[in-house]
Amino acid sequence: MAGTMKDSADQIRPENVFDDELDLTGVDLSMHSGRAWIDAISGIGDAHGFAEPLGKRHHAVFVEDGDTLLVTFESMPGISSYSQTATPLGWEMQAIEGWSNLSVICTADTWFRDREVVDFFDQLLDDGFFDEFEKVIFYGAGPCGYAAAAYSVTAPGARVVLLQPQATLDPRIAEWDDRFPEMRRVDFTSRFGYAPDMLDAAQAAYVLYDPQERMDAMHAALFARPNVTRFRLPYMGDALQGDLLEMDLVHPILDAAADDRLDVAEMSRLMRARRNHPPYLRRLLSRIDAEDRPLLAEWVCSNVTARLNAPRFRRRLDALRAEAEGRDG
Repeated sequence: MAGTMKDSADQIRPENVFDDELDLTGVDLSMHSGRAWIDAISGIGDAHGFAEPLGKRHHAVFVEDGDTLLVTFESMPGISSYSQTATPLGWEMQAIEGWSNLSVICTADTWFRDREVVDFFDQLLDDGFFDEFEKVIFYGAGPCGYAAAAYSVTAPGARVVLLQPQATLDPRIAEWDDRFPEMRRVDFTSRFGYAPDMLDAAQAAYVLYDPQERMDAMHAALFARPNVTRFRLPYMGDALQGDLLEMDLVHPILDAAADDRLDVAEMSRLMRARRNHPPYLRRLLSRIDAEDRPLLAEWVCSNVTARLNAPRFRRRLDALRAEAEGRDG
């Protein structure tokens, strides 16, 4: 591993990577799957940086462009579901912002605890890889959010953006989280083990979660640190990354984090997009109905139907008004 990484490191200096301007906007890997997809994305990494297998379940692909580096932790199933071109999320940021990207990809949810991944980041640390960049941002969601927090310690001063991350699955700390019984035997106590502690060296970290998702909220509480801002996003549900991608908010969130302007006011401004996002509005209405608040439900339905083509909310509004007339009569 160390020898392979040493050889790859020689390829990532700006003068040795490529002659033409990097442009990943036209790359479409959706026709590939499995091993063929790994081979295709690795070919791009080899041409514009490096590609590194990390055991049987993980792969790292680096493409160099600007002096801001986005380190993304992603899964192959996740990439295939949220990207029409089957390309890593960081490649969009390369196309928009000109950022360099290191994508660390797993074949399934592993929490990136395999020894080869640990060794890879130790090697990056030893080689001073992150020192090549003016800014470094780590990003991940769920199990990938755990990894983004855990490995961010290898780049002191990094900004870290985490969507509903787990802090640990060590049963001595998180025995209340019964969602992942298959991970109970995995070691979360050795190097890079407890994600919240790994954020101590970060410039700033941001944890986004829905406080009504009990497990996510309990993990978020474990991330309480002076340099961590936790954003409560009620009614966003348990698939936060998908909703943020649908609202085109991941890019501006990462951009704001990179510029150290992701505060409460900026997040509130960005999240106004929820007002036009049907899944959020449906969850909001369901919660109001569960609390039996017909007047508030009528106000929400009236507001939504005045702005959007929303047949479901129109039907609900008609029913609420009919019920109100019946009570008054």
